Amino acid sequence: MAHDNQNAISGRARVYLQNDQALGLAGGGARGFGRALDRQPVIAANSAPSRIDWVPDLGARIGSRDWWRGLATCTALCAATVMLAPGFKPLVGAVPSPLAGAEWEETRAQGIAPLAQGATTGRRMAANDLVAPLANVPERPTLELSATLGQGDAFDRALMRAGVGRNDAEAAAALVARSVDPKTIPAGTRIALTLGRRPDRTVARPLEQLDFRARFDLALSLTRGAGGLAVNRKPIAVDSTPLRIQGLVGSSLYRSTRAAGVPAKAVESFIKAISTRLSIGRDVTAADSFDVIVERERAATGETRIGDLLFAGIDQGRRKVQLVRFAPDASNVDADDQADDNGGRGGWFDANGQTERRAVSGMPVTGRITSNYGMRFHPLLGFTRMHKGLDIGAPYGSPIHAMTDGIVAFAGRTGGYGNFVKLVHGGGMASGYGHMSRIAVSSGTRVQAGQVIGYVGSTGMSTGPHLHWEVWKNGAAINPRSVSFASVAILSGAKLRAFKAKVAQLLAVRVGG
Repeated sequence: MAHDNQNAISGRARVYLQNDQALGLAGGGARGFGRALDRQPVIAANSAPSRIDWVPDLGARIGSRDWWRGLATCTALCAATVMLAPGFKPLVGAVPSPLAGAEWEETRAQGIAPLAQGATTGRRMAANDLVAPLANVPERPTLELSATLGQGDAFDRALMRAGVGRNDAEAAAALVARSVDPKTIPAGTRIALTLGRRPDRTVARPLEQLDFRARFDLALSLTRGAGGLAVNRKPIAVDSTPLRIQGLVGSSLYRSTRAAGVPAKAVESFIKAISTRLSIGRDVTAADSFDVIVERERAATGETRIGDLLFAGIDQGRRKVQLVRFAPDASNVDADDQADDNGGRGGWFDANGQTERRAVSGMPVTGRITSNYGMRFHPLLGFTRMHKGLDIGAPYGSPIHAMTDGIVAFAGRTGGYGNFVKLVHGGGMASGYGHMSRIAVSSGTRVQAGQVIGYVGSTGMSTGPHLHWEVWKNGAAINPRSVSFASVAILSGAKLRAFKAKVAQLLAVRVGG
């Protein structure tokens, strides 16, 4: 009997668990869990309100009686919340009264705002009875100005442009001219000026002080005293020791010398001088050493000025090329020594006192030979005759260069040669250049090797643009290709001794000193 009652209770427990929503959703089995409950029986409550679930899960069993009950509960709660809500009305605070008058001015002055919108600093105060208005703004007692001397500018005009009166500017220029030639003052020189107080606005301010550097070794100062302007010379000590730089040629002679500190202008002169003795691309190797000496001036004020190239050397181990720029005294030098392609600064001599001047290129114009020297059939005359020169075909307007130094004996139009230039080179040598479109020299002038004397054309008896080039030796025409356009000058006597002294002086300069 007791066993039957126990089975009945266990059966009711299993039915209850199988209908339980949580267990069904969890996927649990009623049989296995029911066996555990057999050992702990559960008796369901008999009161009806306790079995009603007022807040069921609205995501499960949609449409059932329990689901509709939960929806009604949720709707009632939302309606109660809306009815009891206080609303969303804004909170009204106290509004300050707008500023006006002095208060607004003070606030504006102390506020942070862009300057473009009228921002100011500090508080402004209106003028009272103690403030006396000024008729004119007072001038500064002195003015500090500066003037820059332009290319071809006059010293007094530069001062007047800066505000100096005409009388003071002319007086200052006259005082400066007593110490240096105003024309030798380099362009770009800055002049510091001090102008003093003037009695009224109708006159220029008086010049009180003037300072500038007239030369690399001289500064001038003008100061107004009781007797007017007075000049004060300020010599500047200058060290003229040349600068010597040595190094390996490496992969590029130009880049190596520039990397060592040689100025670009001096490097160009160095390569041009060495190329008269060696072929830079063929003879100079990476293992060779270069030796460069340039002019250098060092002022006591700290400035340094680099001048022209003085010495050019290449050391190849087995051979040394040493070239020195030397300008013999014109009163003691012959005509060959006087020829100089460096604007009077002197020519390049080797350590033995010998120089060689060569033509710039193998032909006076860049082109191709269209007719050689000798007998030929004339294309215009129609018969064979002697052709006394070379015809070089070149584009119209190509520059024609003098093959070596000389004097223009003739420049003009002549017969079948058209526009023609004849140069006399000395030693019985002369050369002629015909069919030019335009002549660039005039008769009686001296020309240097490589100088442009005209331009290719087709004037005279010509079938097209080309240059007719002739060379004469003692008046007789010779083949231009058989002539070596080079001249040699050798120093001797007092000039050679002066040259040797200069070479020794340059070679004694320490590297980097």
